[in-house]
Amino acid sequence: MNFLDYIRYEKRLSHHTFMAYKNDLEQFQEYLRVQYELDKPEQADYQMIRSWVVSLVEEGMNKTSVNRKIATLRTFFEFMLRHKAIEANPMLKIQALKANRKLPTFVEEKPMATLLDDIDFPDDFVGLRDKLVLELLYGTGIRLGELVGLKTTDVNLYEKTIVVLGKRNKHRLIPLSQTLFKLVQDYLRHKETFFEGKADATALLVSDQGIAAYPVLIQRIVKKYLTLVTTLEKKSPHVLRHTFATHLLNRGADLNAIKDLLGHTSLAATQVYTHNSIEQLKKTYDQAHPKAKSD
Repeated sequence: MNFLDYIRYEKRLSHHTFMAYKNDLEQFQEYLRVQYELDKPEQADYQMIRSWVVSLVEEGMNKTSVNRKIATLRTFFEFMLRHKAIEANPMLKIQALKANRKLPTFVEEKPMATLLDDIDFPDDFVGLRDKLVLELLYGTGIRLGELVGLKTTDVNLYEKTIVVLGKRNKHRLIPLSQTLFKLVQDYLRHKETFFEGKADATALLVSDQGIAAYPVLIQRIVKKYLTLVTTLEKKSPHVLRHTFATHLLNRGADLNAIKDLLGHTSLAATQVYTHNSIEQLKKTYDQAHPKAKSD
């Protein structure tokens, strides 16, 4: 088995992640061919790898992208070492670049309340579907891929929960609020009536034509409605995931509970939201404390 087959079939990475690995490896291979006249990436040594990393930085590539390519090579050479294609791992001395962590972009509570409570959605199936998309993303914090992958059978109306298939094929159970629960019930009734039973019965969310919802459709819906209430540059489904986590934390939710709801494997990934919470505290302090702005 070659490396690409390994990450596709054994590690079962998403298509997007698989293509990123493939492209990184091809770029590295092309660099070796031009600079060192090498045909196989496993022939590279530490100095060659370091030279490639330096060239990426000099070209102006951001640190996050460079670190992803380093991670690709790390996985590749570990695979080669395990299969005895190389005698030593040249990545042992290669360290990831220290990237400046950006705070997650989120929508403030007031505009989210305006969007979901005050704005009138069209009084038809499409309007109800769009409202459900926004409520699910904000009310559960699920990822875009998890949302479009939801099946009707993933909704337990008796327990008021949904089962989400997350990264690495791990399932997690997320509770539905009473508002979201009633919205799902209403949506399912309208879906059956609107399409007269001819829509995709497996997929929870469907397009105007009754086929399973797809990422571009969801992105379009989110951008359309967030534009009504916020001037944020980013208006994506992931912004609503960040908003879900930030609002929970700001209102005192336990960090471990948020971690489980988001489907994070480690607490470190969830802790980034504490920075937003601290910024909120600073903002409140600056606005309210009589000595906050004194010289």
